[in-house]
Amino acid sequence: MRAVLIVIASAVCFGTTGTAQAFGPDEASSASVGMTRVVAGGALLGLVARWVAGRAAPRTRRHRTSATDRLVVLVGGAAVLAYQPTFFAGARLNGVAIAAVVTLGAAPVLTGLLEWLLTRAVPSRTWFAGTTAAVVGVVLLSGLLEGAGQDVSVRGLAASLGAGLSYAVYTLAAKQLLTGGWGPTASIGSIFATAAALGTPFLLLVDLSWLGTPSGVAMVAWLAVVTVVVAYVLFATGLQALTASTVSTLTLVEPLTACVLGLVLLDERLSAAGWTGLAFLLVGVVALARPRASATVAS
Repeated sequence: MRAVLIVIASAVCFGTTGTAQAFGPDEASSASVGMTRVVAGGALLGLVARWVAGRAAPRTRRHRTSATDRLVVLVGGAAVLAYQPTFFAGARLNGVAIAAVVTLGAAPVLTGLLEWLLTRAVPSRTWFAGTTAAVVGVVLLSGLLEGAGQDVSVRGLAASLGAGLSYAVYTLAAKQLLTGGWGPTASIGSIFATAAALGTPFLLLVDLSWLGTPSGVAMVAWLAVVTVVVAYVLFATGLQALTASTVSTLTLVEPLTACVLGLVLLDERLSAAGWTGLAFLLVGVVALARPRASATVAS
């Protein structure tokens, strides 16, 4: 149960991203914010990982990095970076609601499928039930069904599916490193530091003039510290004890958090379908949490 709560806490941190952007500069584009978040947060997370490794070095034997580990880190870092342009391409072509639903809905399914292909571990019936309920909740929460008459771009859907696949790949990359003996901070820090290094040249392609404003600095600081460093250290810590497919579904608490913050801080309104979606999301998360809870009590 502790691991489940840790992953949920990471998802709550992820869920503050949209609200932080809402309080940031109006001229900051989603693409520039997303890329800055990855580069600044990834670099900071890499520094934190080095600091943690330095403090642990006198007490623990140094973990040797194999060629396979380096490849996993590189693939994971590339997947983190690929998430940004694919998600924003889907949002540009189909709108944020459809992009978010396809990306968030596809991510746990693709993670479960890839995990099965790589490990031959078939997800449990509880995972299927919980994931189905959570994905239905995301669809209802987005309001997508209320505007179902709009045209949908196939290219946009492909981009959103690419974002979901990117999420699945870096989650499984982190899980592979954890299984190989890496610590949570080292594994996720290495992946995000790689993403930061790969993404730095792309900052030249976006307008960063808003970084000169106090609200811009405050927004980047929050995104880097809370939604990357804190969130992903918690994410990797929970990933140590849970399957990648379970963690992927539990992080659907992110849109639930974003919705609640929108209601409380941004004076947003929620339709009846939206409230129903919240309920489905909670049912899905509780379904995944209960087996762990009962196992803990039994032990």
